Amino acid sequence: RVYYLSLEYYMGRSLCNTMLNLGIQGACDEALYQLGLDIEELEDIEEDAGLGNGGLGRLAACFLDSMATLGLAAYGYGIRYEYGIFAQRLKNGEQVEDPDDWLRYGNPWEKARPEFMLPVNFYGRVENTEKGAKWVDTQIVFAMPYDSPIPGFRNNVVNTMRLWSAKSPVSFNLKFFNDGDYIQAVCDRNLAENISRVLYPNDNFFEGKELRLKQEYFMVAATLQDIVRRFKSSKFGSRDPVRTSFDRFPEKVAIQLNDTHPALAIPELMRILIDVEGLTWDKAWEVSCKTCAYTNHTVLPEALERWPVHLLERILPRHLQIVYEVNARHLDEVRKKFPGDIDRLRRMSLVEEEGEKRINMAHLAIVGSHAVNGVARIHSEILKADIFKDFYEMSPEKFQNKTNGITPRRWLALCNPGLADAIADRIGETWLTHLEELKKLAAFVNDRGFKRTIHTVKQENKMKLASLIQKEYGISINPSSMYDIQVKRIHEYKRQLLNILHIITMYNRIKQNPSAPFVPRTVMIGGKAAPGYFMAKQIIRLICAVGNIVNNDPVVGDKLKVVFLENYRVTLAEKIIPAADLSQQISTAGTEASGTGNMKFMLNGALTCGTLDGANIEMKEEMGAENIFIFGMTVDEVEELKRKGYNAWDYYNKIPELKQCIDQISSGFFNPQNPDQFKDIANILLNHDRFFLLADYEDYIRCQERVSDMYTNTEEWIKMAIMNIATSGKFSSDRTICEYAREIWGVEPSWEKLPAPHEPKEEEASTPEQPKKEKKETKKPEKKK
Repeated sequence: RVYYLSLEYYMGRSLCNTMLNLGIQGACDEALYQLGLDIEELEDIEEDAGLGNGGLGRLAACFLDSMATLGLAAYGYGIRYEYGIFAQRLKNGEQVEDPDDWLRYGNPWEKARPEFMLPVNFYGRVENTEKGAKWVDTQIVFAMPYDSPIPGFRNNVVNTMRLWSAKSPVSFNLKFFNDGDYIQAVCDRNLAENISRVLYPNDNFFEGKELRLKQEYFMVAATLQDIVRRFKSSKFGSRDPVRTSFDRFPEKVAIQLNDTHPALAIPELMRILIDVEGLTWDKAWEVSCKTCAYTNHTVLPEALERWPVHLLERILPRHLQIVYEVNARHLDEVRKKFPGDIDRLRRMSLVEEEGEKRINMAHLAIVGSHAVNGVARIHSEILKADIFKDFYEMSPEKFQNKTNGITPRRWLALCNPGLADAIADRIGETWLTHLEELKKLAAFVNDRGFKRTIHTVKQENKMKLASLIQKEYGISINPSSMYDIQVKRIHEYKRQLLNILHIITMYNRIKQNPSAPFVPRTVMIGGKAAPGYFMAKQIIRLICAVGNIVNNDPVVGDKLKVVFLENYRVTLAEKIIPAADLSQQISTAGTEASGTGNMKFMLNGALTCGTLDGANIEMKEEMGAENIFIFGMTVDEVEELKRKGYNAWDYYNKIPELKQCIDQISSGFFNPQNPDQFKDIANILLNHDRFFLLADYEDYIRCQERVSDMYTNTEEWIKMAIMNIATSGKFSSDRTICEYAREIWGVEPSWEKLPAPHEPKEEEASTPEQPKKEKKETKKPEKKK
């Protein structure tokens, strides 16, 4: 069995996806229609399950879909946050965070399982006994599991996502009752339940708070008890005189750590095997290492988890002991392999001694896993060559690459039924589970009928989005303009600021020469800023301020519009992505681990303007350089610039258009009421910019000019869009999960169990291990209206 451990699952809505995967979408649509109801109204009532921040959580959701579709016996484990990622509201152009009370009307997809409630320990102390160390005097919190079904695509497989909710022990503190303080007793009971109260709203940023550490351990401790219970109840876990019961544990259990958030699984598994099950250290370590594998999601130093030792000592004293022992043995191995290299010992230690003593969780995850992977080829190479270079030199066999993917069910069939139908009419429907089949579309790149259909579908999607924007924001946009879209978390490394500089440049050009030919654009930017991230919030303010000036300037008119897409989430993405003409993926080379939004746009026929970063590189290889707009420095050129020293003023003084943009930001041109509001943005760009925006500005503007030129040639643009769709087969999460299964978990995906999508199934129950054989029928399902 495969266990996927993640602190985040960005699931979105489940109704549509479940109907699609069960093959009953058309029947339900028709049934509601005959009752005089509209299925889309019903769908809009469902709350998004927003239990994730961005890419990492959405990837986990796509992976669950693929694991079920591939017939793997897999479980997703996480936390059932009472409040998911905050709802974003704009007030006077500023982000305001509203709590996301997604459970206020209940969640029809989940089933509480109180019979599997488990105790989780915190605090206490370690006592040395004759039988070894014992963790005593702990405080207990109970973990209550809630199970949600994850149906595979029309294959009679339903896997489980199990999310834990914190429950207080039933007993009150009698001391408070005796003192007569009943209220305090009840309040203290609620403190325990705060553990699963709210998702930390940070993306690519580590916040070393006590509550966050408790969340990480709570999830891991409950999950591992569940895993061990399930293993011991199987025939493989029963004791026999010849072999200890845990010999076959790594054969039968695979644990995948989604980033370092669940890395405490390593010392927790060691604690269970040694303190509870009585294994020797060496045997327990062998079992633990062979079972666990670690996926790294970021190279940004501020995102890597480093927990203060004093916090671990207080909350998880036994685990700190185990980490120290792991570190001592690990450093002995380093000494043997690299004798006399003292500095290497310091660099590779799990314990960082400089300043506040901290445990480096990435180092723990690498040392305690049998496989370590990045999420795009360039990212995995950076891990080996830079971030974890010492560990790669020590254990090169551990390091792998698993380029991310997206599920084509949600990100094409569900969100863009018009395009899905157009594709199915030409090449059938097998691409839904074998996305590489889309390459057959390349044969239709010069087919006039197919090109016309693709163009019509895109225009219909654009019209729908235009009416949504008119209704939600009161902004009237031109559906024949180019929809230029950048939607993702707001972060300096993702360089929304570079996009704003381009908007201001276009605005200045229109103002300078209003009668010059100009390709109309609607620039849409969406995303949430972490509540404590000042610069990200300033970027949102600037987008809104620039939009306010541009959208109300009569000289500009319909040529340029700027829209900030409020409260960007999975459900909104499903409407935006099918309507996009241009997708902006403009992070500084070497900073975006992979990106998955880039893949969603590609699959839906939007062209990409991007840097050679993350999965963009592999996208370019698949589609060919002629079908993507690439600009800016490469990873090597960024490193060279760092070595030479980056001086933003050189670019500011050399490029008049750039100077004008920054002066306008700095002088209050976009906010006359508060002229100093954006001075700090200009100051960061000129004096403290870690992401080299100005170095890439000139090439970016030239690239955008090429985009505009190409957009005027509708015929060529559509051909490029078709080539994007036709070459997106590699970026299916089915392919990614196949690679994990074969190369890390040691299981074989059940491709042969996948039916062709047009073959309806008998209603028969089956287990993931043995799906029943389907009967082939000729009846074609109804397509979604």
